[in-house]
Amino acid sequence: MLISTSRKPSQKTRKFCKNFSHATVSSYVNRGKMNMRELLLKALELGEVNIAVVHEIKGNPSRITFYSNKGEVLLVLLINVTLTNERLHISPKNLTVVSEVEKLNSLAEIFTFPLVEEDSANYIKINKTDDDLVAKINFINKFEEEIPFQINVRKVLKE
Repeated sequence: MLISTSRKPSQKTRKFCKNFSHATVSSYVNRGKMNMRELLLKALELGEVNIAVVHEIKGNPSRITFYSNKGEVLLVLLINVTLTNERLHISPKNLTVVSEVEKLNSLAEIFTFPLVEEDSANYIKINKTDDDLVAKINFINKFEEEIPFQINVRKVLKE
């Protein structure tokens, strides 16, 4: 997957994209003045199947739109995030997705990782929540530790 930003991103959004690309073993490019067509061509050039564009409100990541490499919108999530400065220690070889939220199971397909019932280390965990959120996306590293990089899904706009 290719991860990019909306135009003129804040430092916080760029940092989120770098962490997100590392956690999902994806490519990250600064968008600059690239339009959507150029972004799609860049994804094809890098051999990436899908694209995630991170948008922001008031300098904070607020929405992720996932596209196929043909430009079709696959999924739109309204989010807020918790960032970290520490190293993520994610091993790209065995990464899986464990999901408790059925409408977010498509993320496994978008990330191109297997969707499994449970795992012990090195996986992306999509949890149900008790509060106003649809889900929390956490990352469990190869040492079986939950890292303090988290995506809170407030709403799913397009499934």
